[in-house]
Amino acid sequence: MGMLTDFLMSTGFVGVAWQNVVMILFGCLFIYLAINKGFEPLLLLPIGFGLIVGNIPIPESMSGGEEGMFFVNIYQGVKQGIYPPLIFLGVGAMTDFTPMLSNPKLVLLGAAAQFGIFTTLIGALFIGFTPQQAGAIGIIGGADGPTAIFLSSMLAPELLGSIAIAAYSYMSLVPVIQPPIMRLLTSKEERLIRMEVSRQVSKREKIIFPIVGFLVCTLIAPGSMVLIGCLFFGNILKESMVTERLANTARNAMIDILTILLGFSIGANTLAVNFLTPQSIGIFVMGATAFALATASGVLFAKFLNLFSKKKINPLVGAAGVSAVPNSARVVNKVGLEADPTNYLLMHAMAPNVAGVVGSAIAAGVLLSVLGH
Repeated sequence: MGMLTDFLMSTGFVGVAWQNVVMILFGCLFIYLAINKGFEPLLLLPIGFGLIVGNIPIPESMSGGEEGMFFVNIYQGVKQGIYPPLIFLGVGAMTDFTPMLSNPKLVLLGAAAQFGIFTTLIGALFIGFTPQQAGAIGIIGGADGPTAIFLSSMLAPELLGSIAIAAYSYMSLVPVIQPPIMRLLTSKEERLIRMEVSRQVSKREKIIFPIVGFLVCTLIAPGSMVLIGCLFFGNILKESMVTERLANTARNAMIDILTILLGFSIGANTLAVNFLTPQSIGIFVMGATAFALATASGVLFAKFLNLFSKKKINPLVGAAGVSAVPNSARVVNKVGLEADPTNYLLMHAMAPNVAGVVGSAIAAGVLLSVLGH
């Protein structure tokens, strides 16, 4: 009977709390959204299953010590800011900056979308978060999970789990959140605007750009050196055409492995006791606000540019200024096609979309330089 009692006391049923059940249900929801709705399955599926795994109570006698735990060890790549820059390297190896180079004016839309980051930062300060925490929360508005993880690991590691879950949740919900904002802020006539075909970009321009882009960005915001450096290094691997094996590895095998490790370790280390708190709920609300403001800023700034430009910009394209690549650009194209089935905006939207990746990394660098002391 003593052995039976010891066995029963060692099961997870004894230590399970309602908070654990809630987090497990969140994990199931993420898996449902990934499989049934197709919302960022490469991210939500690992995070969702990680949430389930991480919220099974384990007796201390079975844990083997914190330092020996598998989940703690793979999480070090998140805590130490290792996974996000390497993901940026893979993103750079699959990114085509041609749409942005062919129409540089659209870069301004990617910059305008960063307005949501700094507005939310001010709001987070106002409601009581520290400057470092506010900066980490604000970057969620860029809809860039790796950047949000990188910055929060440096500025507010105590909020890392909540910020990571919020950032990836909003990245996956781009097709749900953005269209209503885009329709609300544009008229039918504006959604029908046709944009001119972009000019051809030479191979020389494509090779020079990552070098010049890195120098300019890091001189403006030295704190962005790690993210920007990896992004442009991956891009020059792609555009040079002499390191195709390396570029192919970076954008396929490496980024797939990192996505698995990042998503699963984040989920497995997001424990109910740390996540289901008023502070975490506040982070979700502020993150949603940041993302909505970033989307609206891009659309409104495109309308502002149209006041002074002969060549009109379809304001829908401004919504792609957030760095959820390429989902945001696809959403812009879909909403544009709803207004006119022959008006394809995808390539135009990719310009502010990739500019948003660079812009969010620069914003993170600025925040790291200013708040990281």
